[in-house]
Amino acid sequence: MSTFGPYEMLLDFAFMSVLLFIAQFLRAKIKLIQYLYLPSSLLAGVAGLLLGPQFANVIPFTSQAGSYPYLLVVVLFATLFIGNSEKQSLKKVINDVGDTFTLNMAAEFGQFGIALLVGGFIMASLFPEVTHVFSLLMPAGFVGGHGYAAAIGGTLEQMLNWDEAVTIGQTFATFGLLTGVFGGIVLINIAIRNGSTRLVKSMSQMPESMRTGLVPENERSVMGEDTINPMAMDPLSWHVLLVLIAVLGGYYASEFSAKILPGITLPMMSLSMLAGVILQFILNRTGFGKYVDKRIITRIGSSASDYLLAFGVATIKISVVIKYALPILVLCILGFTTCLFFVYGMGRKLFHNFWFERSIFIYGWTTGVVAIGVTLLRIVDPEFKSKTLEDYGMAYVFISIVEVFIVSITPVFISQGWSSVYIGGAVLTAIFLALMAITAIKYGINKQKVNELRVGEEEIIKQYMKEKSIKGDNVFTA
Repeated sequence: MSTFGPYEMLLDFAFMSVLLFIAQFLRAKIKLIQYLYLPSSLLAGVAGLLLGPQFANVIPFTSQAGSYPYLLVVVLFATLFIGNSEKQSLKKVINDVGDTFTLNMAAEFGQFGIALLVGGFIMASLFPEVTHVFSLLMPAGFVGGHGYAAAIGGTLEQMLNWDEAVTIGQTFATFGLLTGVFGGIVLINIAIRNGSTRLVKSMSQMPESMRTGLVPENERSVMGEDTINPMAMDPLSWHVLLVLIAVLGGYYASEFSAKILPGITLPMMSLSMLAGVILQFILNRTGFGKYVDKRIITRIGSSASDYLLAFGVATIKISVVIKYALPILVLCILGFTTCLFFVYGMGRKLFHNFWFERSIFIYGWTTGVVAIGVTLLRIVDPEFKSKTLEDYGMAYVFISIVEVFIVSITPVFISQGWSSVYIGGAVLTAIFLALMAITAIKYGINKQKVNELRVGEEEIIKQYMKEKSIKGDNVFTA
């Protein structure tokens, strides 16, 4: 396609929709794909890369398809705080979820801090030809997946006029996702063998729907409620328009900030999130807040994530990947090693109970996205009895705010030069170490063997076994 207009954009998304459909069909039918737990959007992205203009040229994606990931991350960020009508205090979150809050936040700071401090030193020593911000793109892809990779890559692209940033970020995100899936399965198998898992002693206990991606009728849940009467407006349209209003606010805030702050780039995705916060405040004050279903808003964001991941992989520029293959590989090894420390160093020693369940969740989301963390967690905790997900959900209200500051401020700060890279890395690493120290002081350091029960586990395990025996399920828990 030589020209670009609304029809060409529509066809790009239509072609990707076909690939997503085929990917889901393959996930539902092919056992190998099921046991690898590969997301359908990742399969669609790989197919788009192979069938697109860079290889087979069967699917005529436009030259603008590579810009979609950043546009979609703007939509995703706009959904983060729309629908949040309940107020939570930081003190209550810390008291209720404790080490889940401090250690998940520590993982966020640690991945970025170590990448900048250690990764920056490695890049400067071994690969002086790469730009000083190169190491930032590894945690952008590992911690935040293709969304943060597009966000931070897009910011660096704008600030430094570096048109390779997004592609490199998407490459790190893809490697991170694969590391999360394949590495996570290996770690779970090791944990099952050495007795680290508490609720599951066999991979066969994994629900079939998690493998095929198709949910049977008896396992289905409601996506959301009709908060608007369809005679006035379709409920889905109501929720979509709220998200797009926040996107519009983010766009004009970005345009306005560029005029009053010349030389400083404020990421549009962060401004769209702020617009969503303001919009939700207005909705709450006017009485409309109770007519917003957070579950539907979340599904809109998740839908954007599916296309974001697919287009992110499909538009990776192979020539750029080849050009930077060695530094990318070195930083991927650093990222994977850091995530292993989160499991066997930080998690094993500092989590007060269900250390592996809580740690494998951190491993999953720090190598890709929260969905990978949930997938790995559900393998070892099918019914979420460890409260890992529940505690994280409560803590994420504040963790997400920290994430936005990291994603927004870090690229702006370190773009100033090598000294900024080291200073930024040192500060983030110091916060990471401080959060671990706070956790150790408040909750203690565990010295038990990996298969020894910790406080509160025995009661939960007994109740879980009792429930499973009533249902007649086969339980392998000791």
